[in-house]
Amino acid sequence: MNLFASEENEIHLDLPQADIVYYPSFISSEKASEYYNRILSETEWQHDDIKVYGKVYKQPRLSALYGLNNDPYTYSGLTMLPKIFTPLLRELKNKIEKISELTFNTVLINQYRDGNDSVGWHSDDEKELGKNPVIASLTFGAERYFHLKHKTNKVLRNKLLLEHGSLLLMKGETQHYWQHQIPKSKVIQSPRINLTFRVI
Repeated sequence: MNLFASEENEIHLDLPQADIVYYPSFISSEKASEYYNRILSETEWQHDDIKVYGKVYKQPRLSALYGLNNDPYTYSGLTMLPKIFTPLLRELKNKIEKISELTFNTVLINQYRDGNDSVGWHSDDEKELGKNPVIASLTFGAERYFHLKHKTNKVLRNKLLLEHGSLLLMKGETQHYWQHQIPKSKVIQSPRINLTFRVI
């Protein structure tokens, strides 16, 4: 695995044409479990249809969009309208903004109910996100592998286990040159909640 640690509790992925930082213990396990339970119960989950290669499928996960404005977010033929940020989401946003020194106005929340839920290869490069978007990804619940592959150099691949309470920051040109996925897993029986903060 191409990793190098620059500081305690901060890991930089040594990948060309990418700027990715991983914080494995961004939130303590006990506090992360508290957040997990609250988000699981407080979120207004949706189970939407998406279009992949011209065919319509039920999205293999539950989702919800929250924002500080009314700007919609469109991907895979699905347009989501944001709900108003909750106090809990603002609290998490503030934590991420403090460490990243960035400002976010939208969060897409996904619930992977078990290992049958997944997200296929993609880049977060929708036009609403602008050039060189920053994606801040929080994980609560079950650990899942996060796979990366370069768009043109097929030899360049990586995978990282996203832990309970961890934060992954994808910055710079990452979305231009890399795709990522959360694959299915037969061994995962419990849910994972993922919050991806971004700017729309």
